[in-house]
Amino acid sequence: MLVILKEAFGALASVVLASPCRICGEVLTNASRIPICERCLEGFEKIGEPMCAGCGRPFTAAGAGGVERPLCRLCRVGFYGFDRARSFAIYDQTLSEAVLLLKYQELTVLGDWFAERLAEVVARAPGEWRADIVVPVPLHADRRRERGYNQAELIARPLAERLGIQFNSRILVRTKPRPPQLVLSRTEHWKSVRGAYAIRPAANVDKLRVLLVDDVLTTGATLDAGARVLKKAGAATVLGLTVGRVRSGLPPPASVLERKRPNGKPDGLVEHL
Repeated sequence: MLVILKEAFGALASVVLASPCRICGEVLTNASRIPICERCLEGFEKIGEPMCAGCGRPFTAAGAGGVERPLCRLCRVGFYGFDRARSFAIYDQTLSEAVLLLKYQELTVLGDWFAERLAEVVARAPGEWRADIVVPVPLHADRRRERGYNQAELIARPLAERLGIQFNSRILVRTKPRPPQLVLSRTEHWKSVRGAYAIRPAANVDKLRVLLVDDVLTTGATLDAGARVLKKAGAATVLGLTVGRVRSGLPPPASVLERKRPNGKPDGLVEHL
């Protein structure tokens, strides 16, 4: 009976409160609070095997070379400061539009939906992703005041609830603002986060397994910088999770390059980099 009533309410709402999907423009046919249609939500290009066993970089079947746990060139030489990283889906045009909604409109329900997807990523290998605490990548204080919230927190907080572990957004602090350039080269990405993060004086991560959460992984520089600071403070392991991952060798989606902040200044989606 409850299911029938729910379906009836959804059908009624779709007629009375009809609104377009914020990605494709099709009229929404259900009563979900997420302003994205089911087709778009199901259409994100999920990242699965084969992938780098370290950073989660997706491989072609040929690129994996038949190795059971293949590693990319950077992970083979231990390049990154984090121990492991994974992402929900490829950061393409469609996913970029969804993350922009989270970033600029504080859609907590969408943050919860992304958190559920990341919890599914963790569930694939629960032993490897065992963690003591969930920490979001922080915004610089100026950007946080301007926006009023940190989109990484909107994902990390419900993720911690789903995993049943502690959440703390006051472990890391960003001490250096992001450069004003809209598009940064790979080298500039890494320079922009070098020395950009610090541990708050009262924070304690000694011997903890930390789950570091962000919205998008571009070069891995942000997770790397955060992980190195956490490990220097005594963290035993740092595991990175992001909603999207830019496909290697491709530029960011056009929507990122065209986006402007409410104050009219240009702003790329992947502001941590």
